Amino acid sequence: MAERWICIHGHFYQPPREDPWTGRVEQQISAAPYHDWNERISAECYAPNAASPILGGDHQVIKTVNNYAAMSFNFGPTLLSWLERRRPAVYRAILEGDRLSRERYSGHGSAIAQVYNHMIMPLAGRRDKTTQTVWGVKDFEKRFGRPPEGMWLPETAVDLETLEVLAEAGIKFTILAPRQAQRVREIGGGEWRDVSGKNRIDPTEAYLCSLPSGKSIDLFFYDGQIALEVAFRDLLNNGEIFAGRLQRAFRDEKARPQIVHIATDGETYGHYRAHGDMALAYCFHTIERDGQGRLTNYGEYLANHPPAREVEIVERSSWSCAHGVERWRADCGCGSGMHPGWTQAWRKPLREAMDWLQARLAAIYEEEARPYFRDPWEARDDYIELMLDRSADTAKRLLKRHALRKLTREERQKVFKLMEMEKNGMLGYTSCGWFFDDISGIETVQVMRYAARAMELAQELRGIELEPEYVRLLESAPSNAHGDGARVYELLVKPGRAAQRVEAR
Repeated sequence: MAERWICIHGHFYQPPREDPWTGRVEQQISAAPYHDWNERISAECYAPNAASPILGGDHQVIKTVNNYAAMSFNFGPTLLSWLERRRPAVYRAILEGDRLSRERYSGHGSAIAQVYNHMIMPLAGRRDKTTQTVWGVKDFEKRFGRPPEGMWLPETAVDLETLEVLAEAGIKFTILAPRQAQRVREIGGGEWRDVSGKNRIDPTEAYLCSLPSGKSIDLFFYDGQIALEVAFRDLLNNGEIFAGRLQRAFRDEKARPQIVHIATDGETYGHYRAHGDMALAYCFHTIERDGQGRLTNYGEYLANHPPAREVEIVERSSWSCAHGVERWRADCGCGSGMHPGWTQAWRKPLREAMDWLQARLAAIYEEEARPYFRDPWEARDDYIELMLDRSADTAKRLLKRHALRKLTREERQKVFKLMEMEKNGMLGYTSCGWFFDDISGIETVQVMRYAARAMELAQELRGIELEPEYVRLLESAPSNAHGDGARVYELLVKPGRAAQRVEAR
């Protein structure tokens, strides 16, 4: 019998929720009885998966396991930052899970990196793609103590330029949805075969994607049907049934090694599905007990079984929008389904307002930083080091590497304020701002708050008032609850900024 491997990937992520002025997460009533959604999901998912019980036939606990040691996973860098501060025991368990996975999977850690703040990469420019990738890689290296082999793309949204940026950063692979494959052929030539559409690509192997630059990256297309059953049906009701479903997905006609693998939101295991962590733990237990497939992660599988076929992707596609990446810039019909009749016509004007702002911020940054840095954009890429360690020594090393000369105290303050402006500008593109049903939702208000902070810094640096035009652009964004985006900004964004100014006094 050919080698049979099984891998379950969890994408653990919450959007950044910190107040841009104070760095604190404010109370979110919708997360009750918890203070905020980070606290609630940590209690329901992140913590349980770090110590999940496996029950015997008498419903007694046989053992407690760290699911992160057995699964493949990624955590959003901004979420890990919150966990490190607010739930350090859970944070340490996640890091320990990766360490244990390296022992288990031939030195290949199960953690993979993630683009920094969940920006939809095909809608970003090349510079932002690069910074988001570099920040994700360096954040990962700081936390996990090793380079990442793979990187998760937000919403699995992809285009060739994004894959080029990942390859340039040394990333070996990423994970996509099956409908994101266009066509395949044997490596080295042969006829291309169309696999576009729903679940037409064979998900039991890895694929090589050749890039225009001459570089390449390996791609895994997860089993879409099983992932659907885990995320939206009842497969997590029983861990043994879950394991059996995975074991039956191998293709008997194939003599070559095969990998059955799925990818879902990690929050499925405990938050979206109560006790999903226990079903996951028992699934792993059953697979190991039965021997009908060996648990692995993507890095180990690739090391043993490199691709035999190459693939071309569907450009500007994703796993959560049937229309490509329109969910993050248009009223394409994709939404939560919780508010029938609501329009998402606000998405396009919000995207246009953010794009207008980003162009203004980039021009200010380059003009103001050019007298101080050899390359302002390379300096921005390295700013993640100071974000991770706000020490004087780190600041000195950053300036020594990039500054044209020794800077005065006032000049140092200026260049770091410029980078904070850029950071907040990119945080304004966090994908959750466009994902849900109204521009007044907490996730969308949050990205506008980051925009407000970026504009405030621009005013301090250059005396330029960007806010009036930004708000004018938001007038074209219809709100289902509060008139339009400008009204939402006045009601839900500006008061918070004013309150922080009062508090600062």
